[in-house]
Amino acid sequence: MKTVSSRNAGAVLALAVAGSAANADTVESGISTEYETVNVLRVADGLENPWSVAFLPDGDYLVTERPGRLNRVTREGEITEIAGLPDVHVDNQGGLLDVALHPDYDGNGWVYFTYSLGDESGTTAALARGRLQGDALEDVETLFEQDRRSEPGRHYGSRLVWLDDGTLLMTIGDRGVEPERAQDPADHAGTVVRLTDDGGVPDDNPFVGDDSVLPEIYSWGHRNIQGMIVHPETGDIWATEHGPRGGDELNRIEAGGNYGWPAVTRGRDYGTQDQFDGSERVHDDDMIEPVYEFLPTLAPSGLALMTGDMFSAWQGDLMAGGLRAERVRRVVLEDNAVVHEEELFYGTVGRIRDVREGPDGALYLLSDEDEGGLYRVESAD
Repeated sequence: MKTVSSRNAGAVLALAVAGSAANADTVESGISTEYETVNVLRVADGLENPWSVAFLPDGDYLVTERPGRLNRVTREGEITEIAGLPDVHVDNQGGLLDVALHPDYDGNGWVYFTYSLGDESGTTAALARGRLQGDALEDVETLFEQDRRSEPGRHYGSRLVWLDDGTLLMTIGDRGVEPERAQDPADHAGTVVRLTDDGGVPDDNPFVGDDSVLPEIYSWGHRNIQGMIVHPETGDIWATEHGPRGGDELNRIEAGGNYGWPAVTRGRDYGTQDQFDGSERVHDDDMIEPVYEFLPTLAPSGLALMTGDMFSAWQGDLMAGGLRAERVRRVVLEDNAVVHEEELFYGTVGRIRDVREGPDGALYLLSDEDEGGLYRVESAD
């Protein structure tokens, strides 16, 4: 039986793909930025720590809530919980995390999602998929689980991105308690893994055939990547990564690359303000340096690339969400270098967990709050 939550009955947004909002719950209108004037609209509220949003072909949204719920959100703001998820271990930063549609979703109906799997003795970051049929997932199967369970329940990474060749990237954090795991290529912690759409290992992964490295690993030496996109024209993979106290990074991900954590970092230890390994190293010739360091701290979350016509002045720019910073940083790239930044929406929606460009060209934000929401940023012109 279909049940529709009344959690957000006051938030109504009539939105057709490539259309405009009518009778919307306006959060703020006429926001003047450097090159665009925008309105911020609330699509849905009453979401508990929402983590990720994906766009269904019919114009509805799939939204995950970290406490273990997957929801269909209509264009009018109604929320229906999707049945059929596997057991999700919810603890600290763990729970139900990213969601992404298969590139051939119209043909196969596969929905992919990441979650924390395990129990009180330890958890892993896991990837599963199921076919969306009405308001339920069917044929649910776990495709990948990182190799080692651990505690505490933090630094899961878990962003998903499809590459043009049909393979899937998944980020995995260092899991928080033993940062040095990120420098062990025989450990999935602190890596980006590349998988086939059924969870297998692509034959051309950079370490296939090297018995000292797990074959799923695409890059390593990461602390906790929670924002990632693939540029549709260049194929470049861009990622935003949490540092400790400082050291939040924008990285361009290369196959086989070691990104240094924790042997090389510009961040500081939370307790002592010293470098993590005491060596005060911020550079190593064998490790890839960040393209950019976000200062002051951003606590990066979702990442989007603007490609549509709604915001012509923003085309080609990255939109990097911030949790603790409660803002979006517009990042202008030229020749793979950051040449300009602009801060947007400071404090407008709270802690920003996900940032996406929608099929209509609007910018969508999720707020990571106990009473979080899905927001649409559209042109005011």
